[in-house]
Amino acid sequence: MNLARLPSASDALAADARSLSALKAQAGQNTPESIQQAAKQFESLFMRELIKSMREATMKSGLMDSPGGDLGADLLDQQFAVQMSGQPGGLSELIAKQLSRQMGNPEEAVSPKVSASPNVSTTPQVSATPPAAKAKIAAVATAAYGAHGVTPASASSNFVKRHSDAADRVAKATGLPAGFMLGQAGHETGWGKHEIKHKDGAPSFNLFGIKAGPGWNGKVAEVTTTEYVNGVAKKTVAKFRAYDSYDASFRDYARLITETPRYAQAKKQTSSPLAFASGLQRAGYATDPEYANKLSRAINTTLRLQRAHA
Repeated sequence: MNLARLPSASDALAADARSLSALKAQAGQNTPESIQQAAKQFESLFMRELIKSMREATMKSGLMDSPGGDLGADLLDQQFAVQMSGQPGGLSELIAKQLSRQMGNPEEAVSPKVSASPNVSTTPQVSATPPAAKAKIAAVATAAYGAHGVTPASASSNFVKRHSDAADRVAKATGLPAGFMLGQAGHETGWGKHEIKHKDGAPSFNLFGIKAGPGWNGKVAEVTTTEYVNGVAKKTVAKFRAYDSYDASFRDYARLITETPRYAQAKKQTSSPLAFASGLQRAGYATDPEYANKLSRAINTTLRLQRAHA
């Protein structure tokens, strides 16, 4: 009986305990091979975090979401990260050179061999983002998010920049953190890609998916949405509130959270994205059983973007 071979240190991620142990054992050898492997693992971990951020910044349909699916996606991301790492002219080469200098080894020991030819420099040229690496990143992004979602990080960044002023104004007036409101608006609209619209295509300016209940006397937009009944996703047509501006959407959302008794506990838990999101889910803000986890990831994405823009 043939047994599948165990992954070697070169094709496994150091986040795996077994691979990390193998990497530690190699690290003490101070050889060009061990330095190259350590550099590749650094690059793999970086690429894994990049892909993870891309997934978190992308809105999911909710229909096939499950803990098992999240685990499968994470394992797939690990493999993508390993395959994208260690390419000639990539980040791992720069890391390997730096490690080699720190360990007192000549850089040539970890540099790729380049055959000399007339009028061609034998010094490897390293660009910030090699074309081959760009192509691999694009291929992985397309596989993970589809042809129309290869730059989710840009979408989330642009969304946060676009609505930050409105969120800041409402935050000052109500005390709700701007980052929390922007994160929820981003999650509900897929960072602006799936905003609720009227039948004629006009915007409803509803960024938070707030429905038009019996007490709503304003404009309404009817759209097909996904609701969860006993944990099962179903498509249904629902009425949502419509506004005259995005500012009005932020103000109405803040009014809902701060003045509605059922959200009283949630509004007290703004020290933690997960606690706040869990409070909203317990209060019945959404029917998706995974809403708290998804929303907290979106809020954390927004908070990271705010720190980067500060």
